[in-house]
Amino acid sequence: MKLPSILVCLLLAAASGLAAQTAAQTSPGAESARLHDLFRREWETQLRENPVYATIVGRHDYDDRLPAMGRADLERRNGLWKGFLEELKRIDRSKLPAEDVVSAEIFESELEDRIADYELGGWQMPFNADSGFHSDFAFLAAQTTFRSVKDYDNYIRRLRQWPRYMNEQIELMRVGLGRGMTVPRAVLDGYDATISAHLVEDPEQSVFYGPFRDLAQNLPALPAAERQRLEREGRQVVTEAMVPGYRTFLDFYQKEYLPKARTTLGASELPEGRAFYAQQIRHFTTLDLTPEEIHRTGLAEVERIDREMKEVIRQTGFQGDFAAFLQHLRTDRRFYPENGEALLKQAAWIAKRMDGKLPALFGRLPRLPYTVEPVPDHIAPKYTSGRYFEPPQGGTQPGTYWVNVYKPETRPLYNLEALTLHEAVPGHHLQISLARELEGLPEFRRFLYISAFGEGWGLYSEWLGLEAGFYTDPYSNFGRLTYEMWRACRLVVDTGLHAMGWTRQQALDYMASHTALPLHEVETETDRYISWPGQALAYKMGELKIKELRRRAEKELGPRFDVRAFHDAVLGSGSIPLGVLEMNVDRWITRVKGEGAGR
Repeated sequence: MKLPSILVCLLLAAASGLAAQTAAQTSPGAESARLHDLFRREWETQLRENPVYATIVGRHDYDDRLPAMGRADLERRNGLWKGFLEELKRIDRSKLPAEDVVSAEIFESELEDRIADYELGGWQMPFNADSGFHSDFAFLAAQTTFRSVKDYDNYIRRLRQWPRYMNEQIELMRVGLGRGMTVPRAVLDGYDATISAHLVEDPEQSVFYGPFRDLAQNLPALPAAERQRLEREGRQVVTEAMVPGYRTFLDFYQKEYLPKARTTLGASELPEGRAFYAQQIRHFTTLDLTPEEIHRTGLAEVERIDREMKEVIRQTGFQGDFAAFLQHLRTDRRFYPENGEALLKQAAWIAKRMDGKLPALFGRLPRLPYTVEPVPDHIAPKYTSGRYFEPPQGGTQPGTYWVNVYKPETRPLYNLEALTLHEAVPGHHLQISLARELEGLPEFRRFLYISAFGEGWGLYSEWLGLEAGFYTDPYSNFGRLTYEMWRACRLVVDTGLHAMGWTRQQALDYMASHTALPLHEVETETDRYISWPGQALAYKMGELKIKELRRRAEKELGPRFDVRAFHDAVLGSGSIPLGVLEMNVDRWITRVKGEGAGR
């Protein structure tokens, strides 16, 4: 029997109150046990409510399901998160060990963030110019392990729910259309290609049929009759569920969403827009900063990096001003690959060279390997230049560094070292894989990804290439600086768009005049910022904090500073808010000082 969501909240609140009364007489160990029981119950709830996420983290209890996305389901979940938060607040943190206090702080922040996102209506915009629920779902096969007939049958049953899931998402978007909570119309030209790519005539050409092409490899001992059954059902589910579901979305998108999408740009123009943007800033930076403070930080960083870029231009011997140098980089064919294959090979060579440098920079390295592949065709035209794609937990797949080979003539080689170090190693692959291998932490922390920490580390990793012997060519070093400038510009552009009334053209002009990004990429990136408020702030704010902490450690430890130990301290707790990172590094500095004093 399904309980009304209000009754669920009342029952949770009553249970939390009873637990709090009992806790008044508990020991510190019992208080910690209560906290970890709360973590466990919330984790199990999260997996049950989001079955695809459960699959990704290696729990296969719900592999045959998709989430329920009706309005009542969202309200019910919000009640659950509120109940868990109230229960957390009744735990006496003064009786917890230090690591549990850290976990409690992160847990509280995550719950508050989910609740705020629900109440401000973030669920009414389930896609943006960069990604969305429909394009993310196209990676389902890569996030699923196929080791048995049951795995295939679960996959088929899950795909059969796609039309239901799609209709629920459409109803949520209709709510957004009714109150002006939509992606801006200005960034939607050509976006229907991310939907129509899945309207295949031949089901075997669908990305969702991929696992059935691999049946012989995945299940070599499978009898022929069973293999034929699975292949037949695979074709059927693509034809009967996946194609109709995407066709329904395309019809809705073209006839309802696109004509009614808002004509404004900034998040401040959304319903409760200023509160929504403030929440997005907290979510993506983990800091309580105003748009104006971030804007000023961005302007200062742009000015600093601009001086460094001009010095590198001088080193190249180029005769001309900054704008002329950018035009030179954008038009000289020697800076661009002959084709997509050449781009992939160069990226793989850079990654392999960095692999050899890692033992000198880190005390702990992950066991999981990674590979280099092109961004899938069905998302490449509107996608960013590269990204790291993490594999499902417990599977047989490596991590994947994606390189966008769409229009290779627009993909400069001088940026490739910085991109590779950010997305592969020592960036996201190393960072995410290490977090998954951590022991002794609650499950939610092993799989958590906090943007300010994750993207801050990625940008720091680009800079770390200087110490590892990369960027010996001044053009490549200019590429590194233009990537750093790109992230600094994001602070200016994102806040300009979402809090200060900037136009799309202002943002395009600012990006184009300060970075050497190709103009195609300037457009795709600007549209990403417009449609995804706050996300672009994570990179530079996180990197600035990591560099600040490194300077502090170098100053206080002097000759006892060990870069390998520092990096292990930064990455040793998984993905964490920047305030927790600062606390961790300060504790590490104190410990190293103590070890030196005891000698």
